[in-house]
Amino acid sequence: MGHGAADLLTAAVAALVLIAIAGALYSHRFGLSHLLVFMVVGMLAGVDGPLGLPFDNYTLAVHVGNLALALILFDGGLRTRWVMVRDGMLPAGLLATVGVAATACMVAALARVVLDVPWAQGLLLGAAVSSTDAAAVFAQFSASKLKLEQRLAATIEVESGMNDPMAMVLTLGLIAWMAPRGGQGGEAASGLAVLMPLLGQQLGLGALIGVAGGCLTAAWVKRLPIEDDHDGLAALLMAALGLLLFAATNRLGGSGFLAVYIAGLLVRHRAERVAVLSLPGLNGYTWLAQAVLFLLLGLLVTPHEVWQLVVPGLAIAAGLMLLARPAAVVLCLAPLGFSWRAQCFVAWSGLRGAVPIVLAAYPVLAGIPGAWRLFDVAFLVVLLSLLIQGPTLAPLARALRLNQDDV
Repeated sequence: MGHGAADLLTAAVAALVLIAIAGALYSHRFGLSHLLVFMVVGMLAGVDGPLGLPFDNYTLAVHVGNLALALILFDGGLRTRWVMVRDGMLPAGLLATVGVAATACMVAALARVVLDVPWAQGLLLGAAVSSTDAAAVFAQFSASKLKLEQRLAATIEVESGMNDPMAMVLTLGLIAWMAPRGGQGGEAASGLAVLMPLLGQQLGLGALIGVAGGCLTAAWVKRLPIEDDHDGLAALLMAALGLLLFAATNRLGGSGFLAVYIAGLLVRHRAERVAVLSLPGLNGYTWLAQAVLFLLLGLLVTPHEVWQLVVPGLAIAAGLMLLARPAAVVLCLAPLGFSWRAQCFVAWSGLRGAVPIVLAAYPVLAGIPGAWRLFDVAFLVVLLSLLIQGPTLAPLARALRLNQDDV
């Protein structure tokens, strides 16, 4: 690539980011997620938009997505106070495991009817869209300025950080099960034989390495001569440590997403001064990661193909928001004594973001037949979640009298 082409590409990317940021600042007044604007700008720049840029590099999108999500989850862990972890761990843990599995199964049943796909492909779509998105949840909570009861807030925030690994493991396990069989899936026993060991390995190693890495990181950074005016350096240090831990955990066969989130929680608990010092700088890094990720995902989508699936996509999105997610929340939270109002809010706060789209790109990379349909439906689910659930989250909290500032 010559200097002229490189300069043109740099200018084009910078211009897209500037347009997206300006649009996000104005859209915030209407309660819309900033992330939605970045995605829309990417779509407008893509093959069906005015610029008509062709982009179908799923591999690049997945790699960038993984790094961005790892940084976002590590930042989320660093921002979560230990008292919130203590209050929200049990309900959030149930939602991140039992809730994700239950949601995936119910979405699979709906996809079997609406899309007329085999059970295995329905489960693949269900796994991809089953987890709430940490970036979307953290961004929406920050924008809405809600003040929720501590246990409720802790449940929502901790769940959004914990359920990505479960959804990732289910997606990869289903792909491993389906790929040798031409995308149709095999016997249930064979599927469990693939899924259960992978689930145990990914979650077990991820948790173990996350705890060990978090404790070692906290012990080390506390001994470094980091002064109060070294906030930029502290942010760079934390970002590098988080990405190193993510890559090492994945290399060892564990869930890097779970590891970095747990490590972030422990670093905040054990080395709070350095962790808090790094947060302003890390905020800039995570915004950059989200901006690039959502622009790429917007470029990757082909709107005229998505339009062909708009009716089944709407049906699955509605089923997820109004049936599958609420049923999973009741299953997990009703036995723990959560009020019906709290359960309603947790069900509606299950925002979808980049994670389902990134996970839905994996079947495309694996060559699963018909995977592009799953990708387009996952995109529609995310788009509708950000358009409908995001802006109505704060009004719902006030209508249910859950915002403590209004009580």
